[in-house]
Amino acid sequence: MHILLSNDDGYFAPGLQILAEALKPLAEITVVAPERNRSGASNSLTLDRPLTVRRADNGFFYVNGTPTDCVHLAVTGLLAELPDMVISGINDGANMGDDTIYSGTVAAATEGFLLGIPSLAVSMSQHHATHFETAANAVVELVKRFQQNSYHEPILLNVNVPDLPQQEIKGMAVTRLGRRHKAEPVIRSTTPRGETVYWVGAAGAAQDAGTGTDFDAVENGLISLTPLQIDLTQYAQMDALKNWMHK
Repeated sequence: MHILLSNDDGYFAPGLQILAEALKPLAEITVVAPERNRSGASNSLTLDRPLTVRRADNGFFYVNGTPTDCVHLAVTGLLAELPDMVISGINDGANMGDDTIYSGTVAAATEGFLLGIPSLAVSMSQHHATHFETAANAVVELVKRFQQNSYHEPILLNVNVPDLPQQEIKGMAVTRLGRRHKAEPVIRSTTPRGETVYWVGAAGAAQDAGTGTDFDAVENGLISLTPLQIDLTQYAQMDALKNWMHK
């Protein structure tokens, strides 16, 4: 088995290194990750300049682009053959609910999925996490499941892991995405040169965190597994839109 690893925290991130080490006994591992932190890059591709690929001392490849660039470059040109799986992470911070729209971690996995490869995005439940090994163990378990019983259709799986010791994890749960309240306002400040600058505000707190959501699972010590889809069509509004257009 050949697994392509990427992330959005950068090729030097501890979560990526821990995950690569955990998966080495199971598969051939290739790491292609951004050269710096690209959190929040979503599914952006770099189209206005060429990209460079370099190799770090530990064998990881790093790209001066986005997480999506990394996976696209690897799958469509860098690797001699398609990997059997794309795994993005382990992200230092949650990607639940609305986070998935902005997440570079999810975007890297999404690119693999769009290129026809089973893909996982893996994140810790909070920033400055201390139990990456717990998430790595979960990924090892999922990869073993894929090896023993391949999934019957293309899959894009969003995995969020409580930042807890392994012995405190209560299992895995298949969930849906919750929803957050709207983001906090931007933070306005002034530079020493008198220029007004803005920092994007923090993500909102969980709004829909009821039973069955990713928020609820993680809060209760469960690893959240959410299957994602790419079709953004709002089918329930199609008939209403047709009627509106003919009025």
